[in-house]
Amino acid sequence: MTSTYHRIIAVDTYDIRFPTSRALDGSDAMNPDPDYSAAYVVLRTDAPDDLEGHGFTFTIGRGNDVQVAAIDALAPHVVGRSVDELCSDPGSLSRALIGDSQLRWLGPEKGVMHMAIGAVVNAVWDLAAKREDKPLWQFLADAEPEWLVSQIDFRYITDALTPEDALSLLRRGRAGADDRETVLLDRGYPGYTTSPGWLGYSDEKLTRLAREAVAEGFTQIKLKVGGDLADDIRRMRAARAAVGPEFRIAIDANQRWNIGEAIEWTRALAEFDPYWIEEPTSPDDVLGHATVREGVTPIKVATGEHVQNRIVFKQLLQAGAIDVLQLDAARVGGVNENLAILLLAARFGVPVCPHAGGVGLCELVQHLSMFDFVALSGTVEDRVIEFVDHLHEHFLSPVEIHDGSYRAPLSPGFSAEMHPRSIAAYRYPDGAFWTADRAAQEGAVA
Repeated sequence: MTSTYHRIIAVDTYDIRFPTSRALDGSDAMNPDPDYSAAYVVLRTDAPDDLEGHGFTFTIGRGNDVQVAAIDALAPHVVGRSVDELCSDPGSLSRALIGDSQLRWLGPEKGVMHMAIGAVVNAVWDLAAKREDKPLWQFLADAEPEWLVSQIDFRYITDALTPEDALSLLRRGRAGADDRETVLLDRGYPGYTTSPGWLGYSDEKLTRLAREAVAEGFTQIKLKVGGDLADDIRRMRAARAAVGPEFRIAIDANQRWNIGEAIEWTRALAEFDPYWIEEPTSPDDVLGHATVREGVTPIKVATGEHVQNRIVFKQLLQAGAIDVLQLDAARVGGVNENLAILLLAARFGVPVCPHAGGVGLCELVQHLSMFDFVALSGTVEDRVIEFVDHLHEHFLSPVEIHDGSYRAPLSPGFSAEMHPRSIAAYRYPDGAFWTADRAAQEGAVA
């Protein structure tokens, strides 16, 4: 084991941005021009072999610098801490960061500061899994249930999930875990793809990518909706013709609608048999989601990528407002809080289909779903991980998809580490790509 005298000696941050808006990759009704970006953090240590922890949170361009500044504000809590103590108890840092009496005022437990905490906490989990020479999903699946429970903040959720409930669920999840791990390593975890469905794509591109998704073994695609109803009807008709009548098509409004509008618009698309409607309204509107769910059944309601913490997830589940829970690896306060969210979903029997539509999110969230399958829920029924075929080449351990399923990552850590050359090229505003791009634009003007 690494000596307790090894410490965190630096917290390095980077503003990484990719120009995805130029091809309309990632475009939807609320975000027509996203530049996929990462507020990226590296925890550097004085441990042997250059041991580091990597993490990030996802943004879509402008404001990524604000997110980086929030991570920088957390550095005094981290530098000087014992590597051994952090890796033995990541929850200790999570509690310290969330509990800072002055930083907490900026949330509490929501927004830019909470996402910054998630980036740092995820970097600690990356460090801990690397020290054990295991991918994070396996590190979590092998952990004792009592230790996992100790990592969770149960404040504000004990009316729905107590520590005793969590321990019972995790102990039950251990039964058959070895067999499920074998299945996971053999078959992978089911995925679905959003790549055909960006709102800025032509019908021809949508159709081509939808047919490719079927050929590649996916069993579900997702289309962005909410810009114009006539356009959505036309695009859904094209997608349904491309994939056939039995293939699942989910739709995603990205918070575009008011309650009545969400119900009316979703019903107007019902002839194309959408599997779920995602983010039909504000992610903070618990009762609104419940009303939409009642109004559009049997179409399912899904949400979660912008849900800010475990408390709102708890309320969505208590209110019977969602059929599908879409946790995000980088939106809330890191692995610790996502453990609570996975346990809440298991407690209420609601399937988890994580959001992964952003740079690096596929790499991260696969670990959470795979842990859930192996050591908590024990099933992949009606569970799929979103896949977006963008920017994976920038990571040392990119996701691997085979026959529409995520292959279980085998490299130690959280799959968060980016290639140094990618950081050097896409660091904003002075990376090689952005410097050359700016020069080219200035030359064109001249």
